[in-house]
Amino acid sequence: MQSSTIDTAAGRIAYRQSAGSGPTIVIIHGNSASSRAFAPQLDSPLGAKYRILVPDLPGHGESADAADPAATYNLPGYAAVLHDIVARLDAAEAVFVGWSLGGHIVLEAAPDLAQARGFAIYGTPPISFPPAMDQAFLPTPAMAYTFQPELNDEQAQAYVAAAFRPGVTDLPAEMVADVLRTDGRARGQLAASIRPGGFRDEVAVAAGLRQPLAVLHGAQEQLVNGAYFDTLTMPTLWRGQVQVIEGAGHLPQWEQPERFNALLDAFVAEASA
Repeated sequence: MQSSTIDTAAGRIAYRQSAGSGPTIVIIHGNSASSRAFAPQLDSPLGAKYRILVPDLPGHGESADAADPAATYNLPGYAAVLHDIVARLDAAEAVFVGWSLGGHIVLEAAPDLAQARGFAIYGTPPISFPPAMDQAFLPTPAMAYTFQPELNDEQAQAYVAAAFRPGVTDLPAEMVADVLRTDGRARGQLAASIRPGGFRDEVAVAAGLRQPLAVLHGAQEQLVNGAYFDTLTMPTLWRGQVQVIEGAGHLPQWEQPERFNALLDAFVAEASA
């Protein structure tokens, strides 16, 4: 796994890249996380087969804090960074995978990624405006930390714990560290951006995609309501249904990496054929 940086209009962006030379997979991580959450993909047979690129969002991981927080820490701002990364790293024909906030970023960017082979989202219920938060998300106390600028160690641990299936107590130290490292303005500005005109209608984006869309869902999710997906129109939905991963919550790529990697391998192979 290689770690490198590029300079963008939003600031310095760090990214990790696997050793594979097959079709490109670009993965966008979630709120207050980093590319380290995808070690089970980068350092695996999947990473040896495909060229997997996982950038750290501005204000996250090893990337610099945003040069202009108000312009960058929102879905259009993050999507602009993604487009910059795609252009700089020759990834226009990639399959784009978004986890949680990363999925919302992928949906925001999707209409302008005309050469993309396909899209995959998980932990990401597409929303319109006003967002049906009570339908799309479960009433988990830790959800409040999603938009809270400052988090202490206890709150960071609770936020990470909510991403796992219930009962998991042995939390990865690097995930807690990533929450504490995140520029708090990224969470605060994200909250402020949820307003009319602040983001694309993701329900409409999902309904209008021409490329295949894979939707994965951890069966033991504590944050996202799986039943919400049944209310959406997704004509290009891969295999005609949401792919449910047992034994996983909001982090199936970490909790069930073999199952997650097998699904992603199959999707990329079909989308790239």
